[in-house]
Parts: sequence; C-alpha cells; structure tokens
Amino acid sequence: MTWLALAGALVALTAVPLWVGSIYYVNIASQILIAAIFALGINVLVGYAGLVTLGHAGLFGIAAYAAARIMNNGHDHVAVAAGAIALTLAAAAVFAVLALRGTGLGFVMITVALGQIVWGIAYRWISITNGDNGISIKGRPSPLGLSLASPAAFYWATLVVFLVAVASMALFVASPFHVWMIRFLAFLFSAFWSGVAGVLYLYYNQFVSPHVVALTASAEALLMVIAGGTATLLGPIAGAALVVIIKNVVSAHIERWNFMLGAIFVVIVVFMPEGLVPGTIRLTRWLRGAP
Repeated sequence: MTWLALAGALVALTAVPLWVGSIYYVNIASQILIAAIFALGINVLVGYAGLVTLGHAGLFGIAAYAAARIMNNGHDHVAVAAGAIALTLAAAAVFAVLALRGTGLGFVMITVALGQIVWGIAYRWISITNGDNGISIKGRPSPLGLSLASPAAFYWATLVVFLVAVASMALFVASPFHVWMIRFLAFLFSAFWSGVAGVLYLYYNQFVSPHVVALTASAEALLMVIAGGTATLLGPIAGAALVVIIKNVVSAHIERWNFMLGAIFVVIVVFMPEGLVPGTIRLTRWLRGAP
C-alpha cells in the first residue's frame, strides 16, 4: 500500500505542469520544491542530529552568490554548480568546526552569528556581491541540451533534484548521530542540499541579493521544518508548501497574510506540537479508532 501511495504521489508530482493549467502555479510548484529541498537539508540537523540552526540561509546564499559570480565570469553550468557546491561545503566545514564547539543554545547562537557574518559580507562587500543591488544572471542551464527556460521544464528538472534529495535523506538519516564526526558529516550533508537549493533559487529567479542570507530567511526555513514535523521526510516538505503557498498565493487575496501564517503556526504548535504531518497521522488514527 505504501509503494502504491508513493507511485501515485510521484505521478501526481510529475503531472503538475499538465493539470494546474497556469504558468503561475507551475512556478509556485517550483518554489515549493526548492524550499522543500532547503528545509530537508535543515531537518537533517534539527530533526535527526538534534542541532537547531539559525544560520543556514548563509550557506544557501553562499551557493547562490558563488554560482552567480562563476556564471558571470563566463563559465559553463557544470562549473557553476560544482564550484558553488564546493565553496558551500568549504564554508560549511568552517561553520561546523566552530558551531559544534557549542551545544544547545550555544550551538544556535554560533549559527546565528555565522549567518549574520555572511549577511554582513553580502551587504557590505560591494565589489563581490554588488551590495543591496544584488547580482543578476542571464539564462538557465541546458543539461544534455534540454532547455530549462520554460516554467514546466524548470519544474521537472527541479523535481528530479528534489526526488534525489528525498532519497538521499532517507538513506542518510538511517545513520546514528551521536559522535562528533557524524554530526560534522551531517552538517556537511545538510549544507550540500542547502547549497543545491541555493543554486536552484538562483536559476529560478536569475537574481540574488542580501535578503536571501538574512536571519529572517533562516528562521523561515526553520519554521518550515518545525511546522511540518521534525525527524520526518514529509514534514519539511509540507511545511515548505504551507509557507510558499501563503506567501505567494494567499497574500494576493489577504493583505495581512503574515498574521494568518503566524496564526497557523500557533494552531499547529498548540494542537499538533509534533508537527503538521505527525499530528495529522495521529489525528487520523484516533478518528479511525473512535467509535
């Protein structure tokens, strides 16, 4: 039954550009997948390693900025992706060595400080980042000669990356997270997928600016994980979908959408403290068992 459900979900995801009937919503679906990849990366630390981070937007942004700079220097998309991820992993190694010196609140505060350092560099080092004006790129990659310029093509490419991310998460989280080296590797693995999300973000928007590395971006991604359910694969995906839909769809109809988003988070915390996905499963089982 589980495999049948997974097959059905895969078919539904693959067919999104065919049944949503609007380029706008295809783009929203791409944004959800990118946010989900980022949230899944954070969930490796928060949900499975017990390490709450508020600095991962810095790694996300490092990947996006690095990709933009490498591309604008005339390199091809393979070099762009490889260079951006390599630089992100190098930065993550430094982050991990520093952050893992602390535990609990100490770890959180170190990641906040590191994220703010990245934000300060993005905002002030104008010769590299172009400051508040950001960096624009021209065009999206064409892997194997297939153009990703159209919303549907970009969605399908992002979906492939998303599925690889989910599969790799399922394998990785089966490992224990107790010794320092395992936590260090978990940090790098988390950073890898955060970097991938950052590169996809750049290709999607064809622009990157300091707001992507701000503390609010890290907090928003962490809320996706907590709201959906930590230590689950579906939780961060559901949390990412919730946040992206409210920010981009509901906000077009409700002026105080951020108040609505906050109210939803409060409801989840009060009635489903374990998160939306585990809470829904628990509620479904209770209803089935009720007379």
